[in-house]
Amino acid sequence: MMRAFEVQEAWGLDHLRRVERPAPAAQDGQVVVRIRAASLNYRDLLTIEGKGGTRRLPLVPFSDGAGEVIAVGANVRRVKVGDRVCPMFFQSWIDGPPDAAKRSRPLGGPLPGVLQDEIALDADGVSPIPEHLSYEEAATLPCAGLTAWRALMIEGGLKAGETVLAQGTGGVSIFALQFAKMAGARVIVTSSSDEKLARARALGADATINYRTTPDWAKAALELTGGVGVDHVVEVGGANTLNHSLEAVRVGGKILVIGVLSGFSQEIAMPVLFGKNLTMVGLSVGSREMFEGMCAAIARHKMKPVIDRTFDFEQTPQALAHMKAGAHFGKICVRY
Repeated sequence: MMRAFEVQEAWGLDHLRRVERPAPAAQDGQVVVRIRAASLNYRDLLTIEGKGGTRRLPLVPFSDGAGEVIAVGANVRRVKVGDRVCPMFFQSWIDGPPDAAKRSRPLGGPLPGVLQDEIALDADGVSPIPEHLSYEEAATLPCAGLTAWRALMIEGGLKAGETVLAQGTGGVSIFALQFAKMAGARVIVTSSSDEKLARARALGADATINYRTTPDWAKAALELTGGVGVDHVVEVGGANTLNHSLEAVRVGGKILVIGVLSGFSQEIAMPVLFGKNLTMVGLSVGSREMFEGMCAAIARHKMKPVIDRTFDFEQTPQALAHMKAGAHFGKICVRY
């Protein structure tokens, strides 16, 4: 038997239960991964609260983890027992552009997630992690890390000398800051906390804006770019931030839409969108091929993900409450 957490009779944090489940076996083409750490995403919180689309109960939540392969089934050649790996968020998206089939099997709903000691997965659905990273650090990569990487490096085509505006200091935004500096770009970070902005500057942010004391942060971003506007906006806010992003970005710039922290819908200024000839890209996570490219860059630069706080497995409900409070800087992890 092994430990797991399940959302059981109804949705909500109050219905997340610590349970014992049978340990899985590796079938043909599968591996069993002993999960050593997980990281939290806003999606996990939405899923547990029943806001993440149609899901069946009971459900083992959480999509992002890292661990070691402890068993392999027949016809497995990609990995071996003892390899340190991350499960991929989209188990069927190996390479190429996204389509419905590739996006149809995400972990943590509808597929069982990583909030369990061991998980059986298709061997194609795991990938090795950089040697210099701990399990907790590696567990931050499959969603937050890969989403930021795809946004800037794949969809954005980020070049040295360009300017990136990253909203907030959560997981995706801090990864965007780190990847942008790795690429030689200039970075502006927004937050409502001067303390978090100071930490962002310590990580390399070139300029910061407190949107609580400077509500018109788009105008401030324009001033920081000499009136031209930023090249890329990492848009994680949603309803309350999108029109500010339209104002802050330069003519011909890109808005990379990733999150909905402030709401799911918003009327947008259409004349600004076409008048500025903007590219607006909605994206979520990426393929295994993209993950491998990201890990190669992280290993080459010896980059370290930023972890706000790590909880023990039995403290998972407290970890979710910490995320819901929104006070974190970087990623929240759970150690098994």
